Amino acid sequence: MSTGLVMLNFGEPAEPDREAVVDYLERIFYANADLEDADTEEERRERARQLAQRRAPALIEEYGEIGGSPLNPQSERQAEMAEAELRERGYNVTTYVGMQYTEPFIEDAVEHARADGMDRLVGFPVYPLCGPSTNVISLDELDEAVAESDWSGPVQGITGWHRHPTYNRVRADNIAAFADAEGVDLTAAETTLVFSAHGTPQHYLEEGSRYEIYVEEWCSAMAGMLGVEDYRIGYQNHENRDIPWTEPEVEDLIEEVDAERVVVEPVSFLHEQSETLSELDIELAEEAADEGLDFHRVPIPHDDERLGGVFADLVEPFLADIDPEYYQYRQCQCRDEPGTMCLNAPQTSPDATEPSATDAAAQTGRDD
Repeated sequence: MSTGLVMLNFGEPAEPDREAVVDYLERIFYANADLEDADTEEERRERARQLAQRRAPALIEEYGEIGGSPLNPQSERQAEMAEAELRERGYNVTTYVGMQYTEPFIEDAVEHARADGMDRLVGFPVYPLCGPSTNVISLDELDEAVAESDWSGPVQGITGWHRHPTYNRVRADNIAAFADAEGVDLTAAETTLVFSAHGTPQHYLEEGSRYEIYVEEWCSAMAGMLGVEDYRIGYQNHENRDIPWTEPEVEDLIEEVDAERVVVEPVSFLHEQSETLSELDIELAEEAADEGLDFHRVPIPHDDERLGGVFADLVEPFLADIDPEYYQYRQCQCRDEPGTMCLNAPQTSPDATEPSATDAAAQTGRDD
């Protein structure tokens, strides 16, 4: 059976072109229109246009400063890595990149898979930490694209996967190697390790999103692997609407750091993009300099050759004739659609009503 693996991602304009940036932003704001009250479809679209026009100049400037976004080519390379590894394991798989907000769009990926005669689709969001506006909505959009096409084969989806052990090893090794190259001791009192996560509106958390829990548990695990006892977590918020977001903001956190230097690890990203190359390398670095801090930003290990194996491990249960639960997959809690599986859901007995001890500990998180 042939499988089309759709690697889902956010997308970013490759160049600081105004029309491309405005269109990109308008799609984002429209997709998240439920964050504000709007009585009609026309009001939703008009509000999205207003927000896009307001945000565009600053984002165009950011893209100009970083020379355009490298997200798309890095995504293509990761898709190639996944396909090569899965074919090496004997599976008839073709990978397709589907972006939420720039070309190639998710519907383009579905159409290409249909034209290639794929028997089934597996949707895989390349976001390690499951969030409502990333993992969940990208799979919703995949289902919508399938429904609007002539597709008749089965479709399965994977949401949260940050607990994959090799993925964690890739990130821990990357942080340790960077610190060593920079001559920084992560355990020294004069050094603070800062995990910078992409923020999310509090509205989504109040609706039941577990994103903040996933951020906290992953950072705790990473610190444990690195032997770091004290660390901080901050959020990169995009406050384009007058609504509350996750706290603390990483800029405010930097102002409170009592150390000589900070090492910043971007925890939500698997590609370099404007959130890392501009928001961290330029804007946050300036904040750190104003506070007299030496600033070190860990690069994203987007081209680590082990990632092909990570992606293949995550997808393989859906290709082999085995129950995905054998690999610790469970029905996703964040996206309660049949066939959507993740590694984050607690394992319980059929009549259990309480989460496992492991999940309860994850929900407790760390008080940073």
